[in-house]
Amino acid sequence: MARLSFEGVTKRFDGVVAVDNLDLEVNDGELMVLLGPSGCGKTTALRMVAGLEDVTSGNIHIGDKVVTDVEPKDRDVAMVFQSYALYPHLTVGKNIEFPLRQRKVEKAERERLVVETAATLGLSALLDRRPGQLSGGQRQRVALARAIVRSPQAFLMDEPLSNLDATLRTQTRADIVTLQDRLGTTTLYVTHDQVEAMTMGDRIAVMSAGVLQQVAAPQEIYETPANVFVAGFIGSPGMNLLKGKLDPTVGARVVRIETGSVPVPARVASNRADDVVVGCRPEALSIDPEGTFGAKVSIVELLGSEVHVVCRVGETRIVVRQEVSRGRPNIGDEIMLRADPDGVHLFDAATEKRMAVSGL
Repeated sequence: MARLSFEGVTKRFDGVVAVDNLDLEVNDGELMVLLGPSGCGKTTALRMVAGLEDVTSGNIHIGDKVVTDVEPKDRDVAMVFQSYALYPHLTVGKNIEFPLRQRKVEKAERERLVVETAATLGLSALLDRRPGQLSGGQRQRVALARAIVRSPQAFLMDEPLSNLDATLRTQTRADIVTLQDRLGTTTLYVTHDQVEAMTMGDRIAVMSAGVLQQVAAPQEIYETPANVFVAGFIGSPGMNLLKGKLDPTVGARVVRIETGSVPVPARVASNRADDVVVGCRPEALSIDPEGTFGAKVSIVELLGSEVHVVCRVGETRIVVRQEVSRGRPNIGDEIMLRADPDGVHLFDAATEKRMAVSGL
């Protein structure tokens, strides 16, 4: 297996920068998730590793080798596509075998590897079927089998679960994690689905508008987002973000917002009346008659054991998550909210970067 890295990689399409000076290293045996909204450059980055897109500037390394100008067939990577890309006229066995034929592996070895790989992915009983006779989940497993059968240095996965229904997505992402852990193959996995990213990745690389925003383990991304974009993008729902100003009269331990105030858990580096963006996860807010800021209820979403109360603080939409047992307000109610100080995040309003707050 091998380390995979981007070194100052930029990609332009007719003057439009799709990937901007990307520096990123995927460790040997790691499952790294490239996460971001549509158009952020994540798939372009993946395709440059595969050699399907040229690099405008910078270098891509696989192991100790610079592969920037190496032909795709010589990069020793395997790609799994969103559309499966199976040959409809070939059986499952022949689809899995195809990359081995391309490499002129001897017949006996091909047969052995196909049988072993099919068994690994629970496809042994399907080897004589054609793709049209399979479910979406089965076809995706065939695509995975075709990728792993030749033991490449790295797997490249481009939104491989997008065509599956919710139940199959949950099962298949667990299968991929188990498989990757067993094989120990370096994997770069592209998705716009942050639930996939949080549950699958050893680390997550968040991108926006072609620029890398943060690289960290899933829990670190969730608990200490580097900037306003990451805070709002990660989480379901994302972090609530409200504009405000630090109040120096109380040692900058309170942010004044439009309808009241939000406590800060510890002193910030400056006691000036700085403009900030204050962030709170939905679970860090609670409805409390003695709360510190007001809101008006817009929508109440009942989700089994919990309820999402969608509110307006001035013109800003926020979400409060609470257990159903605590009751729920009515649409149109004027309520008071309280923020758990330990769940408050501060971002500089000008740079949108996370502010240094001791104790956060």
